[in-house]
Amino acid sequence: MGFPLKVRFGLRAKVALVALVLAPIPWLGYRYVKETEAVLREGQEQALVGTARAVATALHERPELLDLRPGVAASGEVERILKSLGRADLRIWIVDRQERLLAITGDLRKKTTAERPPGDALDVLARALRPLTELLLERPTEDFDDALPESQISGAGEVRSALQGMAGRRWRNSTDARAVILSAAHPIWSGDEVVGAVVVEETTNAIRSLSDRTVEKVAAVTLLVFALGAVVLLAFASRLSLRLRRLRDEAEQAIDSQGRVKKLIAGSSSGDELGDLSRSFSTALERLAQYNAYLEKLGGRLSHELRTPVTVVRSSLENLKMVALPEEARVYTERASEGLARLDAILTRMSEATRLESLVRESQRERFDAREVLRGCVSGYASVFPHVKFALSVPDKPVSLRGAPDLYAQMLDKLAANAADFSSREEPVRIRLDEKGTLTVSNSGPLLPAEMPGRLFESMVSVRPDGVAESHLGLGLYMVRLIAEFHGGSARAANREDASGVVMRVECPTQ
Repeated sequence: MGFPLKVRFGLRAKVALVALVLAPIPWLGYRYVKETEAVLREGQEQALVGTARAVATALHERPELLDLRPGVAASGEVERILKSLGRADLRIWIVDRQERLLAITGDLRKKTTAERPPGDALDVLARALRPLTELLLERPTEDFDDALPESQISGAGEVRSALQGMAGRRWRNSTDARAVILSAAHPIWSGDEVVGAVVVEETTNAIRSLSDRTVEKVAAVTLLVFALGAVVLLAFASRLSLRLRRLRDEAEQAIDSQGRVKKLIAGSSSGDELGDLSRSFSTALERLAQYNAYLEKLGGRLSHELRTPVTVVRSSLENLKMVALPEEARVYTERASEGLARLDAILTRMSEATRLESLVRESQRERFDAREVLRGCVSGYASVFPHVKFALSVPDKPVSLRGAPDLYAQMLDKLAANAADFSSREEPVRIRLDEKGTLTVSNSGPLLPAEMPGRLFESMVSVRPDGVAESHLGLGLYMVRLIAEFHGGSARAANREDASGVVMRVECPTQ
């Protein structure tokens, strides 16, 4: 059965996700530009209607209008009016009651002028983004077909409305659909009769160009704000992440593998929440260090304090042995003596563990040949463990370690004693050292429980077969681990591959 995939988001990734709330800004800016464009178009429409009204007013009560024909020059005041209107940036044309074109002047297509140089950095950025914005915008062009087809003269709705005496307006596309044209028509009166209509036309290219330039600047501003915001947020998240990682590293380095406080965290002077957290960690570690120091001294203090009453009890029992006691009472004194001996052994081991921990912290490291230490120790085991045989295997070349040879010898003594206690004695305890500094002590006998290999080197953990009279606190292999770590190595235990016994392995780096 597969496990669900967990996606881990770092602090900077989360800040980036939060920054996505700014994503609607470009869309809002675009909508604002379009709303502004709609307002400008409405204003253009009103202005063009006003222009048509003014032109029509100027042509009221002029019967010579009826004599105008396309391509035929006008005369008199009408000619002056049309010439002055022809200079405007519009196209104006006049129709009679029969919707015949009488005159036309002006041009819808404006002359293309050179683009002004950029005025500021925002203009430079907007023009740099033009290849991107051109993918989204349809830019207006003056290269469009401005022909005036007959259908726009005789069938246009604004013209008919004007000939009926009411002003009209209409939006339409050019014949090639490349420009949008606004037409405004107004009736021309002669007395109470409509004699024609004037139509004023203009493209929306100016408004569209202004709208496009505004969109470009909105895009430039948005990009600039996003870039600055991203830099600021990234810098803030990086600094926050750096402070958190530093606090994490300090917390991990403050406590060693034995649970001792090696060094305290220097509380941050920052006044924010991370500073408060750092100072709280520092205070907690300081209290933990004090408690650990108390626990480390507790064993020695208990051993020292209990020595006196143990001595009193021992002397009292020895005195009782010198007195003639009933057989029944002598059984109790012997049991008391056995219990006192076990208590004395426990105190001795507690003192030994305390002294060894202190020795590990204070010992000076030196380079030594591990083979010589093993040979010296194993040669003496025959007298210490007369019922157990030992087989030693070391390489021909020196195995140089950096540490304390005395501590290394004590570590081997603990491993040998443990192997002798558990050995079935059907085969020798095999002690082997390879060229990489790995020491193994293997014995035949009972296997380790499934839950024990990972806990065997912890303090106060012991697995002993039934019937062992000697008391054990589970400190021997704990001290093995302390000494292995002092030499830069590690200790672990496992059952033999053939399930015939146990292998203790200590790996120390060679120098």
